[in-house]
Amino acid sequence: MFGHHSTDFPELSIVIPAHNEAGRILPYLLQITQYFRQHNRTYELLVVDDGSTDATASVVEDVSRANPAVRLLRLARCRGKGAAVRHGMQSAVGSLQLFADADGATPIEEFARLERALADDVDMAIGSRALASRLPEFAVQARFHRTLFGMLFNAAVRRSGIRGIADTQCGFKLFRRVIAQDLFAHASIDGFGFDLEVLYVAQQRGYRIAEVPVNWSDQPGSKVRVLKDGIAMLRELATIKRNDHCGRYSLQPNSTGWGNVSADRLRIPVR
Repeated sequence: MFGHHSTDFPELSIVIPAHNEAGRILPYLLQITQYFRQHNRTYELLVVDDGSTDATASVVEDVSRANPAVRLLRLARCRGKGAAVRHGMQSAVGSLQLFADADGATPIEEFARLERALADDVDMAIGSRALASRLPEFAVQARFHRTLFGMLFNAAVRRSGIRGIADTQCGFKLFRRVIAQDLFAHASIDGFGFDLEVLYVAQQRGYRIAEVPVNWSDQPGSKVRVLKDGIAMLRELATIKRNDHCGRYSLQPNSTGWGNVSADRLRIPVR
């Protein structure tokens, strides 16, 4: 009804983590399905219910009954956004894999910008509110305290080893499938700091990352608690550094998990 879908080899997988999003998720699901129907793209839309206690699952199941491209995946308990995204990405089969926030803060139309970036021999393309805020043709609507904290947080991130990325936390990131499967197979952060881990490992691998300005609008009902979650993410960043020091992210071509990574995608930087 809403879109063109292939259950075997869709062009795109969209993963949406959702915890108690019954009041916000439906409009975005309908926007996504309508967008890809209009563009005649094959896709799957995977909503990962992260232990919700509201009617999130029922809302998604209602959409799924009308459109088999939409599937509900469920975690038995709330484990965190990182765990939900990781589960969805590891379950996805699309040639391209996008994760997006359930509130629709980034319009699905911005997918086209990220996809164009991948055409330039890029491994992953990430949405950026920071870059967009510097350009008059983009609209970024964010509360002042959130913008200020984001600037301070990203300054700390840069000092900790994630280089050249103005906005690490925008919940709109697109990957080639082989890259997503590698990164999320080695990821372990369950909280909001999972973006940091994915970007850190991607840079360690030498993957090419395009940061792309996108339109973005802060939505009512955000689950992000700016100060508390920011401190938690800094702790998770320290965990990432420890994991790296212990060799968790080391390139081991003969170990389990590397069999699906093509040799031409393993661009290991000179240190």
